[in-house]
Amino acid sequence: MLRQVRPAIVMMIAMTVITGLIYPLGMTGIAQLLFPYQANGSLIHRNGRIVGSALIGQNFTSARYFHGRPSATAEPDSKDPSKTIPVPYAADNSSGSNLGPTSKALIARVKKDAAQLQVENPSVPVPVDLVTTSASGLDPDITPAGAYFQVPRVAKARGLPEEEVHQLVEAATKGRLLGIFGEPSVNVLKLNLALDKLGSK
Repeated sequence: MLRQVRPAIVMMIAMTVITGLIYPLGMTGIAQLLFPYQANGSLIHRNGRIVGSALIGQNFTSARYFHGRPSATAEPDSKDPSKTIPVPYAADNSSGSNLGPTSKALIARVKKDAAQLQVENPSVPVPVDLVTTSASGLDPDITPAGAYFQVPRVAKARGLPEEEVHQLVEAATKGRLLGIFGEPSVNVLKLNLALDKLGSK
């Protein structure tokens, strides 16, 4: 019987070592060697300290900053753990909304958000990404249209010419990969850091 069991045990140990140790350590080493920025979380530094990641959105609410997409992430309520409360961009609890397109609560929320945004810039239609959440709830990017829509508010709040802020958005816009894959996007954190730098000159 040992002759039948031994190959299975040896194979299990060998595969555990190969797939559980050698392969992960090898991939980690290669990633650190070739792509250290990405392998370490695409962290963004400012004045020597980490201010966020290029992969995870942040909840900017001040009129002086560009805002990201709405986030549907939530955390347990500290007062009642059986309930959850909205915590935008909770990186430890990535999730989208379970509300479907026929949900009255979702429709009401989108209409309310769209109406508030329309007050900021009445002459321009509200870009859809500014009122809809992403599947992860952590999307760090918005469309160029979503960024340009916010230019008048940000420029007014900072006392800057709109054209100057518009150029900042243009410079922060990332095009399609290889010119054909994906859609143009603007990383909100990087844009806001560039905005702070512009304001400090």
